[in-house]
Amino acid sequence: MAYLQLAHNEWDPKAKYAKAKVIYSFGREDEVDRAVLERLAKSISRFLSPEQAWEIETLTGEVSDDFQFQSSKRLGGAWLLDQLWRQLGLGEILHSLFASRHHQIPLERLIFAMVANRALHPSSKLAMEEWVEKDVHIPHLPQVASHQLYRAMDELLAVQPELERQVFHAVADLLNLEVDLIYFDTTSSYFEVDPSETPEGESLRKQGFSKDKRPDLVQIVIGLAVTREGVPIRAWVWPGNTMDMTVIKQVKQDLIGWKLGRVISVMDRGFSSEENLRILQQAGGHYIVGEKMRSGKAAVEEALNRRGRYQQVRENLHIKEIIVGDGEARQRYVLVYNPSEAERQRKERETLLESLKEELEGLRQLPNEAHHKATCRLRSHPSYGKYLRQLKDGTLRIDKQAVREAEKYDGKYLIRTSDDTLSAEDVALGYKQLVDIEQAFRTLKSTLELRPMYHRLEDRIRAHVLLSWLALLLVRIVEIRTHESWPKVRDECERLMLGHFSSKNGDLYQRTELTAKQAQLFAALGMEPPPKILGIHPRP
Repeated sequence: MAYLQLAHNEWDPKAKYAKAKVIYSFGREDEVDRAVLERLAKSISRFLSPEQAWEIETLTGEVSDDFQFQSSKRLGGAWLLDQLWRQLGLGEILHSLFASRHHQIPLERLIFAMVANRALHPSSKLAMEEWVEKDVHIPHLPQVASHQLYRAMDELLAVQPELERQVFHAVADLLNLEVDLIYFDTTSSYFEVDPSETPEGESLRKQGFSKDKRPDLVQIVIGLAVTREGVPIRAWVWPGNTMDMTVIKQVKQDLIGWKLGRVISVMDRGFSSEENLRILQQAGGHYIVGEKMRSGKAAVEEALNRRGRYQQVRENLHIKEIIVGDGEARQRYVLVYNPSEAERQRKERETLLESLKEELEGLRQLPNEAHHKATCRLRSHPSYGKYLRQLKDGTLRIDKQAVREAEKYDGKYLIRTSDDTLSAEDVALGYKQLVDIEQAFRTLKSTLELRPMYHRLEDRIRAHVLLSWLALLLVRIVEIRTHESWPKVRDECERLMLGHFSSKNGDLYQRTELTAKQAQLFAALGMEPPPKILGIHPRP
């Protein structure tokens, strides 16, 4: 015979173990009114959280079997980015910057949604309405309207200078960034707009030198500064016809305003004018820049022709330090030689010259007019032309002197620095890390799909770049911490889904089970994965 009793455990200090104390006895099991027990259980459940009540029902097997699967959304990618967003304090920064504006719309959440969209599924602001509502779970943002997103972009741009400063210092403190070396470079980004269709007086979208190989379209020029770890700390936007040589003064002044201390700027050959180098040395700064080896500068020619042995410091990295001049005119160079790259360039030139020989053989078979046109085409060819010379009778020949001259530069590049405290090896390795900024630009353009852009208003264009910079900041931190590419991390985390189930008693939101890889990624980033039950909403 079985009896039902309501009891709880009490600690017995003398016996030193818990003893069951009967609170109420319901009597024999076969005589108990089960409806009374159900009412009692429901009354007790009122004092539990929905998650606790659901857990108890799951353990006791009392879960209703009439749950229907309504829908699912991607959860892992947005959750990861949101947790990192909070770790870096970006949400708090935005809340403080917008505190005095008293807006009715959730500006911080809207800005995060646009940043997450760049990183996870780049789309237009109009397409984001459906993306947020139906495709992805953005914490605390069930839906958006495109006009709200545009309003948030305008508000974001209004606080840009202070936002950039606070974001840099928050990220630098949290990640212990080394900001003694700042890498800078520029790129271009085009618009799918015919130049003739741009309005009169257009100040930003201009035609210029296109690094995307689209000179037929209007564009903007984007500058990016990153740390030696590859973390982007600031972005700039200039008109599409801006030349690299003209932006250094603004970049230097903007970074001086952040009081970074001793900074060595690392830049490519496009910024190595004497005026720019003087600017980079302002406020105690220094530079490491690439020199154009065919610039015709006397000091460069002397450095290239200086005899001396190379010192091997890494595999395929040989260096030679060269000092040109004395006193104030003293200039310090490091000539770098990469044997593997030299061999690659030699083979490429041999293949090109073989092809050129075939082209010259084919000229003999052409009649007068066709021969003349083919000759002009070869002479103006960007690859063939530099290896050709034309005799007095108009005949084209391969210029052997030009070939020998090209061989002198195979696998070599020349670096100039103003800092005497760095070893030649540190100078070479520091310049070699420019590849990080090139990788950042590739991520910005390809993975985050910065271009083509369809915005027309200048402020919206600038805000679009600002959002893309914030997305790149999150992406690069994820890559650094996990040692994985962002596409791999994104694809793995996006497989973590949030399911919506409903019954007559209410709605339940539950995620799919974590994979071992997903758990590893969250752990590497120092964050908790989303809880199994994200929400229970009982029906009134």
